[in-house]
Amino acid sequence: MKKIFLSGCILLAVTQASNAQKGFKPLFDGKTTTGWHTYNKSAVGSAWQVQNGTLHLDLATKGTDGGGDLVTNKEYGDFHLKYDWKVAPKANSGLIFYINEDPKFSATYSTGLEMQVLDNDGHPDGKITKHRAGDLYDLVKSSSEPVKPVGEWNSAEIISKSGKLTLILNGVTVVKTTLWDDNWKKLVAGSKFATWKDWGTFKTGKIALQDHGDEVWYKNIMIKEL
Repeated sequence: MKKIFLSGCILLAVTQASNAQKGFKPLFDGKTTTGWHTYNKSAVGSAWQVQNGTLHLDLATKGTDGGGDLVTNKEYGDFHLKYDWKVAPKANSGLIFYINEDPKFSATYSTGLEMQVLDNDGHPDGKITKHRAGDLYDLVKSSSEPVKPVGEWNSAEIISKSGKLTLILNGVTVVKTTLWDDNWKKLVAGSKFATWKDWGTFKTGKIALQDHGDEVWYKNIMIKEL
């Protein structure tokens, strides 16, 4: 038992060192919510619990301050983001990025783009095109669906550099598009965001874990600025 524990510690240390060598920095330390706050607030809602190295939106602990979307304290421009997620049955969440945090905007999705996190079979959004896990929400449908069954961990990546956006789910590139050009404007014009002022126009912004009112877990969140 001791030998197994030591082997696990060594493997974790090697993984952490490997990520550090590649230039990735943790956005979540696995122990605290340091570096995060609820959108347009100063603290973190009580529903976001750090449990066993994960950020868990635990509805059982949702007090009067609720949960709310967690956003990074820092803004990012070009970046490579990695994170793992899993959802409870019938759950909906999302990783939202290029968010402008300002009281004039009511929510993270008022300005930010979203890589969908979803129980495709159990949540009603799964029946809507461009609303399924891995999609660039309401804009670009995934080229395939390598999502794992509910309750299992998925690994996702978002790479944005010089307007070129790539979304990766479980090692498979599922979305490639270009931001902010004429084609992007056409995509937005054909989406639910068509009349939303300033939506999808910010080239730097914060990153959020969405509270959609459903149970979700995130871990191994790390970023490299490009």
